[in-house]
Amino acid sequence: MEKGESALVAEMRGNLTRMRESGVEPFPRRSERTHRAREVVEAYDDLEGKDVAVAGRLMSVRGHGKAGFADLVDGSGKIQLYVRRDEIGEEAFAVWKLVDVGDIVGVRGEVMKTKTGEVSVKAKSVTVLAKALRPLPEKWHGLKDKELRYRHRSLDLIANEEAKATFLARSAMLRIAREFLWERDFVEVETPILQPNYGGAFARPFTTHHHSLGMDLYLRIADELYLKRLIVGGLERVFEIGKDFRNEGMDRTHSPEFTQLELYQAYTDYHGMMEITESLVVRLARELTGGTEIEWEDRTIDLSPPWRRLKVMDAVVEALGDSALESDEALAAAARAKGIDVDGPPRFGPIVEKVLDELVEPRLFEPTFLIDYPKAISPLAKETPDDPAIVERFEFFIGGLELGNSFTELNDPDEQRVRFELQQAERERGDAEAQGMDEDFVAALEHGMPPTGGLGIGLDRLVMLLTGSRNIRDVILFPPMRPDH
Repeated sequence: MEKGESALVAEMRGNLTRMRESGVEPFPRRSERTHRAREVVEAYDDLEGKDVAVAGRLMSVRGHGKAGFADLVDGSGKIQLYVRRDEIGEEAFAVWKLVDVGDIVGVRGEVMKTKTGEVSVKAKSVTVLAKALRPLPEKWHGLKDKELRYRHRSLDLIANEEAKATFLARSAMLRIAREFLWERDFVEVETPILQPNYGGAFARPFTTHHHSLGMDLYLRIADELYLKRLIVGGLERVFEIGKDFRNEGMDRTHSPEFTQLELYQAYTDYHGMMEITESLVVRLARELTGGTEIEWEDRTIDLSPPWRRLKVMDAVVEALGDSALESDEALAAAARAKGIDVDGPPRFGPIVEKVLDELVEPRLFEPTFLIDYPKAISPLAKETPDDPAIVERFEFFIGGLELGNSFTELNDPDEQRVRFELQQAERERGDAEAQGMDEDFVAALEHGMPPTGGLGIGLDRLVMLLTGSRNIRDVILFPPMRPDH
């Protein structure tokens, strides 16, 4: 603790002691509140001269002698307090002089305007509701350090209005997304987070052990295989908004714990998912920002549909040249020539993924559907009618961010078994991200799943985009971090 803070803490604890010595309980059980701060300000014409009860945190205390002003902030905004000894009484004013910035108080009083025209509450009574025992950050050194803001989110929300606005926007986005899907007759469901098999994505899982069952379980890396069981069961439109977990690296766009929207709709395909994607993102942008144009990295992006469709193999040719597709060896050589690290024997699927990751996707600034992926890297998607080596899959990108993934879902159980077996072989060769066999899922498919389109959207990145946040930890309230002690 810094010297300046140490002195402030001692002063605040001294004020706590003096309050208690005067008979004041600085942590009462409840308080009355009739209005929030913004309501008082906005309804001034109706409330002028009337009594209200407000409550919130003191963000500044000004004035000495027999009267003073303070700024009270609650979840809706700020309102000024005017506190006079003659109005609240000698004993209460003595307690008022012991309050500190950061204390939470309740005030009952008359709505008025000061000579400068600021809407205020002239206090008739003041009650300490929670005595702060540590100073707010801006009182001694500010809260600008990003690591401190992530680690101490409560202080970040108090000190930084932009942080609070970001998380309010996140909450609104989740509400809007749910409303959008409910309007389209989707049913919201919940699926297991602890799973006996991990699948639905290429990722290394977190592992835990269930003592009662005597078995290892995995934190889910995706919701997909359970949601598609529900399609088999006759729930034709389902979605889930929930946490997924991938035991991978962390950077400004990746977090091992993240929030994903997954949805599945029977009797459609990935074209139907493209329409849902465009419509949902435009709906979110309009309600959160007021229009379809957003600012990202000092550029304006127009989200209006239709978005660009770019085939994966066309993008690879554009990045590496036509000759790159002559053989796996030629693809590996062309990738190496562009600075891509290709280890071991040349394998078509992994090389294509690296080319996309390093040369294609970061340049997809305008809204783009990257479509028609190699089957080798898409074990859950249906083949295209023209080329059995290509599947009906898309990922979509805005501002260079990958935001979502979609398939025309594979519903042939025999073909699904073959692809799982190929993935299982990769896992046995040491690829921890490969998907293994899921017999229960294959059995469900054997009962018949209708043609289905599926879509997963990374909501954290979408919040980043719509709020102009540059780091995924700016939009996760409590991002994973190492202990600081």
